[in-house]
Amino acid sequence: MTPTRPAPTDRPTGGKRPWGLSLLLSILALLLEAVIALVVSFYYGATQESPNVIGTPALLVLALPVIAVFATVVAAALSMGLVLPIVWLAGVLGRRVGGREAWWWVPVAAGAVSLVVVGLAVALSGGSGVGSFALGWVLTSAALAVPALLWRSRRRRVFGPVLLWGVVAVVLTAVLGGVGFWTGLLKEYRPPALTSADLVGRWSDGSGGTLAFSADGRVTAVDIDDDVTEDDPQGGEDDRCSGQGTWAYTSDPGRWSQEVSVTVDACSFENWYVGGTEGRPTLYQYIGDPDSWDLYELTRAQGET
Repeated sequence: MTPTRPAPTDRPTGGKRPWGLSLLLSILALLLEAVIALVVSFYYGATQESPNVIGTPALLVLALPVIAVFATVVAAALSMGLVLPIVWLAGVLGRRVGGREAWWWVPVAAGAVSLVVVGLAVALSGGSGVGSFALGWVLTSAALAVPALLWRSRRRRVFGPVLLWGVVAVVLTAVLGGVGFWTGLLKEYRPPALTSADLVGRWSDGSGGTLAFSADGRVTAVDIDDDVTEDDPQGGEDDRCSGQGTWAYTSDPGRWSQEVSVTVDACSFENWYVGGTEGRPTLYQYIGDPDSWDLYELTRAQGET
């Protein structure tokens, strides 16, 4: 009888996986983690106060190939600059301390490297609270430990399972987020629903500029910044305008497109949008590119109701 060759298994092999394949596996893991982080940040952003969305979905779709290439390059750089050193450090620690390499040294090495990375990031950004630092360290350690563990794995067929379970994790994250909003566990942010009567009174920019709305449709502007820019968000004295004019409020059932049009001869600013919260409504305009979310805001002056 002709001996039969045993079927290939997914058991660990004695030799190491080729270096190039380990690098590709690390890149894949980092990209999947990035997609999960993007989904989480999208849901988190939906719960936070934000201006009305003036987006360009078509341009975003067209830019996806460029974004994918850029993300892959970044993942490759992180794999070489962080994941590979973690694998090396885990091997050194295992041989020096325990006499052999072991997988549990990878999280230890990832924690040590992440502590340095997060510490530098916090120092460059001007500091942060203890809670934010700890959260950033834990998340960074986990994000780097996963590709490092996969890098040192000796299993033959691992790309398929990693891709499959990574996609499952992405879909599960998206579904859980959707269920959270559907059940009310997560609250989607919406601007407060105002009426014309809610706008009557003085609104201040906190720097001496005010708009005073009267119930008869008249408005008085005092030192309102008429030329805010990204380079000069507070404006100068020459950029401020004062005068009297008229105003009108445009409602919107969806709340996002509520606008207050103000016409003052001495001023040339655009319409004001409604933002803030029910307890603290704001009127705002964009400073520069709307995608930057830099806003010139007015809040109700103290003592006004």
